[in-house]
Amino acid sequence: MKDLKYLVAYALPLVLIVSLNLRGIWSFFTPLFAFVLIPIIEIMLPVDDSNISEKEKKQKSKNIFFDILLYFNIPIIYGIVGWFLWSTTWANYGLYEIIGLTFSVGIVLSSNGINVAHELGHRTTRWERVLSKILLLPAMNLHFYIEHNFGHHLHAATKEDPASAKYNQSVYSFWFTSILGQYRSAWNIQMNLLKKEGRGFLSYKNDMLWYVAAQLVYYGVIYYFFGITALAIAFGFAISALVMLETINYIEHYGLRRLKTASGRYERVKEIHSWNSNHVLGRIMLYELTRHSDHHYRAHKKYQLLEYHEVSPQMPYGYPTSMVISLVPPVWFALMNKRIPEEMKPNH
Repeated sequence: MKDLKYLVAYALPLVLIVSLNLRGIWSFFTPLFAFVLIPIIEIMLPVDDSNISEKEKKQKSKNIFFDILLYFNIPIIYGIVGWFLWSTTWANYGLYEIIGLTFSVGIVLSSNGINVAHELGHRTTRWERVLSKILLLPAMNLHFYIEHNFGHHLHAATKEDPASAKYNQSVYSFWFTSILGQYRSAWNIQMNLLKKEGRGFLSYKNDMLWYVAAQLVYYGVIYYFFGITALAIAFGFAISALVMLETINYIEHYGLRRLKTASGRYERVKEIHSWNSNHVLGRIMLYELTRHSDHHYRAHKKYQLLEYHEVSPQMPYGYPTSMVISLVPPVWFALMNKRIPEEMKPNH
């Protein structure tokens, strides 16, 4: 029964559905819930650093319940996106309602879309990786699949990784360097893969071209059926989702760096190269994403099996609270810089 706790991950979509139906001031209920109510509750709840037993690991690794919880996010995401875009053709939304609901959809696209796509993108079965890309489509982030799996996990916590925030870099600067850097990196990775196989840019194996085509078709369908306003809104919540994603990326590796060995190569990724959070509510709402240290240490692990390592650097707050704090750089630097190991800091 305790595994039912992961149903809490559906809280944000449910809150958004309430907002879509009540409208008015409720249009802003989702960001209020995500970044005010959840942090307050999270601070009040105890931190749980316990790990499951080996027996539980075997049971949980084969339990399809945990996979179904992920798959169900696909109809949720597309149902919400489709209903909202369709409603723009007949509902008389005020500008403030459109702004609030667009930002709200972006939050859910990040938490239940990109985040779940991230989990499925690490799976070994082809059809689950396809599901990952389906979830990335509304967030305008299909290239994430290539860059994250073949770029970020290789270069995490190094200066070569655009998704690892530098020491004293603000989140606002990071939004631009990470978004642009990851897209450029995805193309570089793709072209290198094609080159190794002796294929050209126009090869059918060029997944990045397929992603561009899929994105154009997606937005073309929206424009054809729902019009220019819906198209602008679709861009709006995709950008909101990307900003949410990059804020999470920012806090996951901020200031942490892999050192170089005597050979001049970087040390392998360890449990010390990602920030960990054991705050309960953030853990279950984000499918254990907050145990990011173990995810990078053993990327093949399913979310329900991720563990806490004592050597991992610990965040003082959960992910939702930390995301809010990161928006005030002086406070963020004062809170986090002293927690970064001295040997990882620049000019050490």
